[in-house]
Amino acid sequence: MSLEKLSSNKHYEGILVKYKFRSAALGDTYTQFNLFLPANAAQGKVPVLIYLAGLTCTEDNGAQKGGFMRDAAAQGIALLFPDTSPRGAGIDGEDVDWDFGSGAGFYLNATNTKWSKHYNMLSHVTQELPQVLEKAGLPLDFTRQSIFGHSMGGHGALTVYLASLLSGTKQYRSASAFSPICEPSEVPWGTKAFSGYLAGGVAEGKDRY
Repeated sequence: MSLEKLSSNKHYEGILVKYKFRSAALGDTYTQFNLFLPANAAQGKVPVLIYLAGLTCTEDNGAQKGGFMRDAAAQGIALLFPDTSPRGAGIDGEDVDWDFGSGAGFYLNATNTKWSKHYNMLSHVTQELPQVLEKAGLPLDFTRQSIFGHSMGGHGALTVYLASLLSGTKQYRSASAFSPICEPSEVPWGTKAFSGYLAGGVAEGKDRY
């Protein structure tokens, strides 16, 4: 799971880097993410704010359009931008609809056997990415991490934050959600995702997500 640097650009005295690695959580497919490191990361580890993007997005939407880096730089906070799903898993039907499959991983762990090898964005975001980044020696303090997101990503941010609180791990200091999918078991985007990714369908999604 070694990181490959794909690009690097200066932003507000800090640096935005795109990385690639082979993800075990996503079925041994390659995944990409963007990481903004503020200037003070040169002196030691900095807090991390994770942004979860919405349907059809990639790791680039928040980094290129969000406008977050100026304020993150001023506060000395790193920004982590994961992708929204596995890419190139080769599963029949994953590229048919814009709101299911590629670009629409819904930040859950699939239990339907058709999808469960690859569609594990929950584990990817909450476990794999922090482990990979820490192993790479990047100056990030995951004891001071928070999470936020938009639309599908807003739902993801809320669910992982609340699950962390309920489990007692308290992985995140805070959570914020912009126009989140608040009741996925009652709206078409959510019911479609739960019915496809989860063996127990909407009932399982309502219980867990």
